Amino acid sequence: MHPTLETIIQLTKELNYLNYQYYKKDIKEISDQAFDFKLKTLEQLERDHPSFVQPDSPTLRVGGFVSKKFETVVHQFPMLSLSNTYSKQDLIDFDERVKKILDSSEFEYICELKFDGLAISITYEEGKLLRAVTRGDGIKGDNITANVKTIKSMPLALFGENWPNKIEVRGEIFLPLPSFEAINKKRLENNEPLLANPRNAASGTMKMQDSAIVAQRNMDCYIYGLLSDSNISNSHYESLKLMENWGFNISNTYSKCTNIDEVMMYIEEWSKKRSHLPLETDGVVIKVNDLRSQDELGFTSKFPRWAISFKFKSESVQTRLKGVTYQVGRTGAITPVANLEPISLAGTIVKRASLHNANEIVRLNLHENDLLALEKGGEIIPKVTHVNIEARRFNALPIKYIHECPECKTALIRIDGEANHYCPNERECPPQILGRIGHFISRNALNIESLGIKTVQGLIQKKLVEDISDLYHLTFSQLNGLMFETTEENKTRSLQKKSAENIIAAIKQSKKVNFELVLFGLGIRHVGKTVAEKLAQYFHTLDKIKEASFEQIISVDEIGETIAKSVKDFFSRESNLEMIARLKVSGVKLALDQPSNENYGNKLSGLTLVVSGVFLKYDRASIKEMIKQHKGKITSSISSKTDYLIAGDNMGPAKKEKALNLGVSILTETEFLHLIEE
Repeated sequence: MHPTLETIIQLTKELNYLNYQYYKKDIKEISDQAFDFKLKTLEQLERDHPSFVQPDSPTLRVGGFVSKKFETVVHQFPMLSLSNTYSKQDLIDFDERVKKILDSSEFEYICELKFDGLAISITYEEGKLLRAVTRGDGIKGDNITANVKTIKSMPLALFGENWPNKIEVRGEIFLPLPSFEAINKKRLENNEPLLANPRNAASGTMKMQDSAIVAQRNMDCYIYGLLSDSNISNSHYESLKLMENWGFNISNTYSKCTNIDEVMMYIEEWSKKRSHLPLETDGVVIKVNDLRSQDELGFTSKFPRWAISFKFKSESVQTRLKGVTYQVGRTGAITPVANLEPISLAGTIVKRASLHNANEIVRLNLHENDLLALEKGGEIIPKVTHVNIEARRFNALPIKYIHECPECKTALIRIDGEANHYCPNERECPPQILGRIGHFISRNALNIESLGIKTVQGLIQKKLVEDISDLYHLTFSQLNGLMFETTEENKTRSLQKKSAENIIAAIKQSKKVNFELVLFGLGIRHVGKTVAEKLAQYFHTLDKIKEASFEQIISVDEIGETIAKSVKDFFSRESNLEMIARLKVSGVKLALDQPSNENYGNKLSGLTLVVSGVFLKYDRASIKEMIKQHKGKITSSISSKTDYLIAGDNMGPAKKEKALNLGVSILTETEFLHLIEE
């Protein structure tokens, strides 16, 4: 065995074991610094020897795989729904039916909390995570394996012993409440729309096409089901214990019950305790424990006869609408907000609730002083569910969505296909100016730490900045001793000498920030961090993005029509072009640094390659970059001059057929990596 491969295998096993001890056993065997050193060592070895990367490598947890479209996979075992009820009498009736079919009252139930997230099916072969598929329609779902591998509690390789060659486990992927709250806090600071609830956030996150973004959200998963062609256990309880031993994250909230009365006690207990959990739960699943009894009970046309779901009722309160105000985001999006008579809901005092957009106001048929019914969306964000029409005051007037910006009085516009209204006055609308500069200086963009949002408000107030390019023309004399009023505190503040020096130094330092972060910092609508990276890697310079046609932009991986239109619109505005010209003069990076090729050979010199499909370890842009680094030529179409077709998943059959007819060699991703490794 190659000594480097041996080292990589050993590090992979060791790091997976340490992760298992930390996330499953709550045992920290080595320091964070020591763990990070081992992980970085493995990452470097994998970069130097990509063909040696193991399928259960812990480096996969940071993501990086990008999928244009998820593969559809047929489930080996259909993922059926459960019959739901809010009635305890229905549970009693269910118990009677089970007794009648089994002709016995001597059986057990397992009660488990019903977690509110995204149902997932995960297949393991020879102890390694092979595939993860969403529930979909129950018969087939989407292959989101790369995203699931980023979940730290999910074993990439099984621990323990006596696991069959192939198993399938079922579970619920969720966004922990602390992570959900942290994301929304950050979005609020950036004037971005809040995530509605953890369940939708979990589903949306796991369907993201860039697994690196998924990795940043700290998703988690509870496993609750085990399936196999082998006879593994005799009961559901035994299956849970086996899965715990194999390293799966099993919620410790399940309980064995000997009769329906104990089931009722379990429901009563957790209806009170569930608010203390780190995730959402919307009910209890009751299953017959014995697997042979489950087989005997069988299925109806839709549901298993051996299980039922009891749903908790959401807490709901009613309060009066005091009025509707409108917030302006950094992109000009207008969000209506219901201001409410303060009321206690799920342990917090609620004074405001988002109404999202004009469509929601129409849906609710909202009138002045209406009595609104509120629930905590995902037990976190208050949402208006409906209006109590019977309690409406006879002279109440309907709420009309505004036509002008509440800040600058500019007429609002509405873009075809979008629900939001926008203020187009981006150059002079104060919250938009503040939001754009705040976004530009934020940690995820230019990271100008010394310049806080209150100071930016003061600079706008004193007309020292109107857009982001003005930051680079600020002088120490302008900042030193600058006096300005803070709108929130209604106090006068002044910048001291040290603060002024730090701000000037931080702005100067920001000129070294990489181009892709500058592009993200420009705040182009719909261009997030990942899209900015894609555009930067594809076009290399801002000038080329500015000059690109709509067709060229939309040809970039991950870029759809909405993003392409937004990019073209941004660069069509004279004010933005002037701002970019000033940034260029100031020395801000508006192009990628030229990579050094000194470490690469000419292994692909004289060869012509075509790249097609979706890949597991690298995205298409990265593979093309490797070809360039090794002096290869890339074309988009196959001809008799093509030497290799690098074929990923979901490649068009016509392209593959043409390659076969012309005798072009077809390489998998692994074979290509071997080729450049050799």
